[in-house]
Amino acid sequence: MKNEIEMRALGRRAFLQISVLAAAALPAIAFADDDLGMAMILRDPAAPVTGNPMGNLTVVTFLDYNCPWCKKTAVPMREAVSKDGGVRLVYKDWPIITKDSVDGARLALAAKYQGRYDSVHEALMAIKTPKVKVDEMRDVVRNTDGVDFARLQDDLAKHETEISALLKRNDDQARSLGLRGTPAFIVGKYLVPGAIQSADEFTDLFAKARQQG
Repeated sequence: MKNEIEMRALGRRAFLQISVLAAAALPAIAFADDDLGMAMILRDPAAPVTGNPMGNLTVVTFLDYNCPWCKKTAVPMREAVSKDGGVRLVYKDWPIITKDSVDGARLALAAKYQGRYDSVHEALMAIKTPKVKVDEMRDVVRNTDGVDFARLQDDLAKHETEISALLKRNDDQARSLGLRGTPAFIVGKYLVPGAIQSADEFTDLFAKARQQG
């Protein structure tokens, strides 16, 4: 996506956009009390959570392991979250760029069952190859410290239904929000589609979100 941040305030029951045109384009399903509702988007029990699970600010990130802007965003986001100490960070794997993106998301989500999602996520984000293939992803994950790759493969097969359901749910949620690509973020009451490339920008967003309550 373009290196451009468009901030849109989120209301209690509706996502209140800066422009009237954008507000009119929001689908009603985004407000439903189900898998597409805000409660599930923010607190899906199957979604990986890092940072401070008890933090006073929830940040949701939609990502793809073949998205170059996601990779540019990953490190400054991690730095800002670590420095803040009060951010609950929710990952939404949304593999929409290539088929290999889907395989990468599955690897990361399978690692969650051994408590290594964050390690695998960081390793996959660090790959510099454009449109990386699944074989390279597998090699990187296999060599990630602390990852039992044999167990990961077993978990991938054992939890295939749950992983597929989560990816489908993430896709439905992203589309209900009107997202057109990755990366995208929910920061408190703000929806931010586009890359954020510095820790300071994230820190500023955290402060603005807290001010909104």
